[in-house]
Amino acid sequence: MDSEVQKQFSLENLFSDEWLMDVGINIGAAAVILIFTLWIAKFVKNRIIYLGYKYEQLDDTLFVFLGKIAQVLVIVFGATIVLNKFGVQTTSIVALLGAAGLAVGLALQGTLSNFAAGIMLIVFRPFQKGDYITVAGSSGTAKTISIFTTELATPDNVQIIVPNGQIWGSAITNYSAYDTRRVDFVFGVSYSSDLKVAEDTIVKLIASDSRIHKEPKPLVKVGNLNDSSVDFTVRIWCDRGDYWNIKFDMIRAVKDNFDKCGIDIPFPTTTVVKA
Repeated sequence: MDSEVQKQFSLENLFSDEWLMDVGINIGAAAVILIFTLWIAKFVKNRIIYLGYKYEQLDDTLFVFLGKIAQVLVIVFGATIVLNKFGVQTTSIVALLGAAGLAVGLALQGTLSNFAAGIMLIVFRPFQKGDYITVAGSSGTAKTISIFTTELATPDNVQIIVPNGQIWGSAITNYSAYDTRRVDFVFGVSYSSDLKVAEDTIVKLIASDSRIHKEPKPLVKVGNLNDSSVDFTVRIWCDRGDYWNIKFDMIRAVKDNFDKCGIDIPFPTTTVVKA
């Protein structure tokens, strides 16, 4: 009988008005903390992303990534406060998450390598969206720079997906980094041709093209004496966007004007001698 009374007394103490009030207060406080945490997390994420879109000199992809990271950190911080509110020891949970993170990290070494390389590409920006680049043996226009991969589009519009780890671990050639580019040519003429006429012809063609820069000065010099030709080395500077048009136009113009001036362009010949 005494044990039954004692048990009833313990249950009454357990579910006393004071205990219920404490539980209610804790649950209410936890709900308020969670709601406030989620609001703060979303606000912080949106503000960070807004900065990336507001200023053109800042990289949008980087700030979207930083915004999501900040959101997760705020939520984790709020969840820790809620657990402490209910008396849960978060030290063991943190240790468990650390061990789980280590195991996942070992299993996803390649993926994490691409992840780290993606962060480096976004932070240091060796190239930007729209640049024409050569990386890891592939060439194309950078379309998307994400955390794990970079998407390239070749000149004939073929998609290439390159893991960021391969990009960061290799040489990066960026053809769009500077506003100007140098166009190099080698024009061969026969040994019987008048070299002065050939040189003047090239110089006049360069001077007549407004797309070619006056500075640095164009170079037109005899650069090599081949077995069957005298080679002119030609170097001119232009805007980056005019590179390919000038290259194609100049080759055609030199051929047409050499023909008008009677300047021969040598080509391989084979002489057959009958015994």
